[in-house]
Amino acid sequence: MLDMFLAQAPAAPIEVPSVDYAAVLPMLIVFGVACIGVLVEAFAPKATRWGIQVTISLVAIIAAGVSLILYATGSTSTKAGTTTFSGSISVDRPSLFLWGTLLLLGLGAVFLIADRKVEPGGAFVAQAAIRPGTVQDRAQAATTSQTEVFPLTLFALGGMMTFCAANDLLTMFIALEVLSLPLYLMCGLARRRRLISQEAAVKYFLLGAFSSAFFLYGLALLYGYADSVKLADIAHAAAGSDRSDTLLFAGLGLLVVGLLFKGSVGPFHTWTPDVYQGAPTPVTGFMAACTKVAAFGAILRVLSVGFSSTSWEWRGVMWAVAIISMALGAILGLTQTDVKRMIAYSSVAHAGFLLVGAIAMTEDGLSSTLFYLLAYGFTTLAAFGVVSLVRDSSGEATHLSAWAGLAKRSPVLAGVFTFLLLALAGIPLTSGFVGKFVVFSAALSDGMAPLVVVALVFSAVAAFFYLRVIVLMYFSEPAADGPTVTVPGGFTTAAIALGVVVTLVLGVLPAFALDWAGAGGFAS
Repeated sequence: MLDMFLAQAPAAPIEVPSVDYAAVLPMLIVFGVACIGVLVEAFAPKATRWGIQVTISLVAIIAAGVSLILYATGSTSTKAGTTTFSGSISVDRPSLFLWGTLLLLGLGAVFLIADRKVEPGGAFVAQAAIRPGTVQDRAQAATTSQTEVFPLTLFALGGMMTFCAANDLLTMFIALEVLSLPLYLMCGLARRRRLISQEAAVKYFLLGAFSSAFFLYGLALLYGYADSVKLADIAHAAAGSDRSDTLLFAGLGLLVVGLLFKGSVGPFHTWTPDVYQGAPTPVTGFMAACTKVAAFGAILRVLSVGFSSTSWEWRGVMWAVAIISMALGAILGLTQTDVKRMIAYSSVAHAGFLLVGAIAMTEDGLSSTLFYLLAYGFTTLAAFGVVSLVRDSSGEATHLSAWAGLAKRSPVLAGVFTFLLLALAGIPLTSGFVGKFVVFSAALSDGMAPLVVVALVFSAVAAFFYLRVIVLMYFSEPAADGPTVTVPGGFTTAAIALGVVVTLVLGVLPAFALDWAGAGGFAS
């Protein structure tokens, strides 16, 4: 009977999705070279893997950047934007800006990951499967390190690019997992303090699994409400539907929890201090810079494209979340005695400042938030590069007491770190000042003066723990047996220099980046 039915039923035509390969070429290059990196791990001799992986990783990021520039400058459709892969990927001006930001930050992160002079053999363990402290662990050669970290970095970077350009929630969820799973692994690969590193990886994995479950449950509720996972369809259903809004706002709430977790927004930040402290510092820099860019890119797209018509209902909740994030980051940052944990709480405070721009729901709000992501990413990446250079016999000396009198041991390093801390505090002539100024200006223009006042207060509070480190470096005497400052290798020098130069240029001449960030809106 079934055979007769199938014989009589007309064959449904299979529609092949159209793909704009020129638009998505940067993303395809990153994923393609990541796959090549996996093959290198499988077939290349172990002695040659490090050189090959570093080379192809840098070539991939540069090639993706070149293709991005060629498309952005040569296509007439970039201002209006285009959707491809059956509408699941949107390549518009915000996507191109975020992709360019991620590729530049990814280049700096690969420089930090590739360095083998600061820590002999590199920051990563030679064989992660061996238990810490065993004879086999001590017998590992000091000049070898795990090279799987390079394709993992590229997979995470490609997932971030997909995440902030996803035009439907299912694609966004897949991209979330693609960017998260490599980071879980990379957090546990530290050569020094292996147990703390592995504990950070487990914490990040468990809490990340919960956040993914929230995101997926919210996706399911929104699909039940709109009968679609596309952001444009959800927006259409929310604007013109007479059905109950229970599923809509329950789904949005769960969805936003998953996104805020990735952006280290308080009170969904509980993983951030432990993971930032325990992960290898190059991975911490990569997470702190790139993951925040991808997460807030996705938050901007979801709120602007999918839920702009219901902003009256959810805006008050987001105000509260922004205030909580700024308060937790600024106040708990004051109590920290570890530099990496201090920067982690700084990240939580900055997430609150970013959220102020994200909920403005105007063109200025979008452009200012994109600029803030660019500025914050480079400053933070360079700051973690500096942190990796202050060392003692057990590795990195991240306790604040070890930084006392650092200016007497290394005036150049102390000067660079001071400049970066002032940028995080938002002092004029740095990118941090311009970022806060444009975000707060956009919020004021959108009628959020009370929120801006709160943000200014917590910005002043947060400035205290940055200034505390500066005072400690310049006005305290170094301990006789204190840590030393390691001369950085070429890769770490390049990463720090890139971050410092961008922080300075965006603070003095920000117009070109602001113009690019404000060149167009989201395409749906």
